[in-house]
Amino acid sequence: MVRIATKRISAALVFVLLGVVISVNAQPTAKVHRIGYLSSLSAVGGAPQFDAVRQGLRDLGYVEGRTIIIEPRWADGNYDRLPALAKELVSLNPELIVSAGGPPPARALKSLTSTIPVVFISGSAMAAGIVSNLGRPGANLTGLEVFAEELDTKRLELLKELLGKPARIAVLWNPGNLQGSLQRRELESSGQAQGMDLRFVEAKRPADLEPAFARIRQERVDAILVCADPMLTGEYRQVVALVTQTRLPAMYPFRSDAAAGGLISYGTDLFAVYRNAAIYVDKILTGTKPAELPVQQPTRFELVINLKTAKELGLTIPLPLMLRADHLIR
Repeated sequence: MVRIATKRISAALVFVLLGVVISVNAQPTAKVHRIGYLSSLSAVGGAPQFDAVRQGLRDLGYVEGRTIIIEPRWADGNYDRLPALAKELVSLNPELIVSAGGPPPARALKSLTSTIPVVFISGSAMAAGIVSNLGRPGANLTGLEVFAEELDTKRLELLKELLGKPARIAVLWNPGNLQGSLQRRELESSGQAQGMDLRFVEAKRPADLEPAFARIRQERVDAILVCADPMLTGEYRQVVALVTQTRLPAMYPFRSDAAAGGLISYGTDLFAVYRNAAIYVDKILTGTKPAELPVQQPTRFELVINLKTAKELGLTIPLPLMLRADHLIR
């Protein structure tokens, strides 16, 4: 009797264990999402923004290599490379593509696909023809506005306040930017209204930066305004280093510029915008259509002053400007 009972218990245990194994094996494996990332910047210059998107995805529970794979492509600040890189990504047929670094990559993708969802991070989305309506973008593109070049005239006003008088200003800009001509016209108008003498110095690609600063030194200017532009943003370390060599005060578009040693910056919290892009990526991967997601616009802008750089330049920051600063780097 004991042997029979033991055999029955053993058989029961085998069935239980088999059931556990079958149950475990029957569990569905998590889907691995494959997305693209197209940037007008270089892999080095665009790393902070790329990492901000990746961090946003991690915060939402995605694990790279296990639940999501990201295929990045970098134009290295050369906008003419974007169409080929966009075509390469589209050929991979990803579930979604993130477009980073201004209008050029978004426009390149828009010309190639009307079916793959695109989440862009860009300024001037309507003016650049990326979408026709911010509230109802339609089609396969939506994303987040940065308010980059839209703030250049405000930056010029702050630079005048910093200097305390009208002055001769070198404006570092990129005529290869889709919004470059409009950017220049608005700055020319603002400079004239403020009695500022603006000298525009162009740089279309990273290799143009050193010659551009050689010209700035020849112009005998009082200060420098670095325009908001994806290429210039991606090369911010080199730009700040070259400005430092001139011993001139300079206004920049983003906090990362001031953190790298730039004197003063005013603009959107760029990395918060890139982190928030992950929310739209998640929504689309889980079933929401891009057309149903309005283009987000920033509501907060940061004024950052690097007091250490001001001291090195022998420059006294006006108290009203100091009191309005969101961050003071000491």
